[in-house]
Amino acid sequence: MKKTLFLLLTSLLLTSCSSTTQESFPEADNDVSTLEWSSCYDTFQCATLKVPIDYSNESLGQFDIAVVRYRDPNQHDRIGSLVINPGGPGVSGVDYALNAQYVVNPDVLERYDIVGFDPRGIGASTSISCLNDAEQEATLISDPRPDNAAEFAQALIDAQDFVDKCIARTPHIAHFSTQEAAYDMEQLRQGLGDDKLNYLGFSYGSYLGTLYAQAFPQFVGRFVLDGAIDPNITIEEQTRVQAVAFDKALDNFMVDCPQYKDCPLPKNATPQFFTDLFNKVSQTPLTVGTRKITEGLVVTGTASALYDDETGWPSLRTAIAQALTGDGTKYAELADTYNSRNEDGTYQNNENDANIVIECLDWRQRQSNNEIRAKAASYKKAAPVFGPYVAYGGITCNLLNQTLNRTPADNTKDAQIKNTATPVLVIGTTQDPATPYAWAKALSKYIVGSHLITLDAEGHTGYGRVSACIDDAVDAYLLSGKNVAPNYSCKAH
Repeated sequence: MKKTLFLLLTSLLLTSCSSTTQESFPEADNDVSTLEWSSCYDTFQCATLKVPIDYSNESLGQFDIAVVRYRDPNQHDRIGSLVINPGGPGVSGVDYALNAQYVVNPDVLERYDIVGFDPRGIGASTSISCLNDAEQEATLISDPRPDNAAEFAQALIDAQDFVDKCIARTPHIAHFSTQEAAYDMEQLRQGLGDDKLNYLGFSYGSYLGTLYAQAFPQFVGRFVLDGAIDPNITIEEQTRVQAVAFDKALDNFMVDCPQYKDCPLPKNATPQFFTDLFNKVSQTPLTVGTRKITEGLVVTGTASALYDDETGWPSLRTAIAQALTGDGTKYAELADTYNSRNEDGTYQNNENDANIVIECLDWRQRQSNNEIRAKAASYKKAAPVFGPYVAYGGITCNLLNQTLNRTPADNTKDAQIKNTATPVLVIGTTQDPATPYAWAKALSKYIVGSHLITLDAEGHTGYGRVSACIDDAVDAYLLSGKNVAPNYSCKAH
C-alpha cells in the first residue's frame, strides 16, 4: 500500500474542469439532503461539507470536504445515495464520481444518486501538501533501493527532509487519518439525508468502509467492499504480503507471455530477468528524448502494469521490448499514469504526498529504522523482484511520527464488527497483487454476517472489470438488498 510502488488505484483519474452551468438537475421526491448544492461539471452538483478538524476538540476549527453527486436524468424509484471511493489513500473520490456512468451499471445509476467526496487531505478538500512538482520529480526518479550503508544514511536524510516539508506545509497534519475520514463519512450521510449509508469502496476504500462500519454499524446500508484489506494485519506483514503477491503476478505474466508473438521475454524466463533489467537500468537509465527513465520509474511501471492483465500485461510486453533497446517510452507512460504526472513534468494532484502521510497516520510501525534495515534481506528472500523496493518503506513513517512526537494508535481490532444494520458484501480476487485474496477472506470473517464473493481471476478488484457474474451479483445486492449465497464464486467473463 506504500505509494512508492503500490498505490491501490482502481481507475483512471479525470482532470476536473472548473466551469459551472445552470442546467437543471433532475429532482427526486425523497431527496432530503441538507447540503447546499450548486451546478457544476455540466451535469453534476457540487457541495462543501464542513467537518471538525479534531472530533475530540471541535474548537480547533473545520476542514472542508469536497463533494460531488450525479443524478441520472432517467432516475426512477430512487433508493438514495451511493457513496463511492476508488482507493488510495490519496485518490480523488470527486474525480472518480465524474466517471459515474462508467463506475456502476445503468440499472444502478437509475436508482441511486452517485456521490463522490475527497477525503480529508486529498484533492479539492483541505489537503496535505509536502512536495512541489520539482521536488516530487526528484523523489520519484531517485534511488529506490538503499542497499548499502551510505545509501541508507542518505535515505534517512531524504525521508526526514520529506517529513519536515510535510509538517511545514500542512497545518494540523496529525488529523488526516482514515479513522477521522470515516467520521467525516458519517457527517456526509447526515448531510445527504439518508437513513443508512450505501457505499461502494474499492481497495483502500474497503478499509475506509470497514472503519465506518466499526464506528457506525447501525447506519450501514448496502455496503460493497471490493479488493478488501484485512484491518488486523500489521503494516510490516501488509508490505511483505503485498510484495509476494506482486511477485506472484509477475510469475503469472511470465507464464502467459510466450503465447503472444510480441512477447519479449527469453525462453523459460525467470524472475531474475526482471532483477537483471532493473539493475541494468540503475546503471544506464532508459531514455525518452532527453528525459532519463530511471530504475524507480521502471519498477513502478512494471508494478502498475500488473494491476490488470487485460490492459496492463500487453503494455508491459511493449515496455520490456522497448527497454531492451534502451527506449523508455512505454515505461514512462506506465509510471507517469500511475504517478499522475503530466507531460510537462507537473503533477495533477497531491495523491503521492497524501498517500504517504495518511498511511503513516493509520498504521503503527513496530520496527525501528535499524530493525527495518536489518530485515531488508528477508523481503528479498520472500519476494526477489519487488521485495527489495518495499523493504524500507517504513522509515518515513517512523520519522514522521517521531517528529510529531506521536505514537499511532494500534490499528489492530480486538472485537469483530457485529450487528451491522445490513449484511455487508465483500469481494476478493484470487490473483489480486495489490490486495491479496487472503485479506478478503479475513475481512469477511471480521465483519460478522458478511458475504464473500470470490473472483477467480488476475488483477486488482472485481466489480466492473472482467466478470458479468460479479457485476450481476453486486447489482442485485445494491438494487434489492439480495445477498449472495455462502461460498459464492465467479470467473472472468
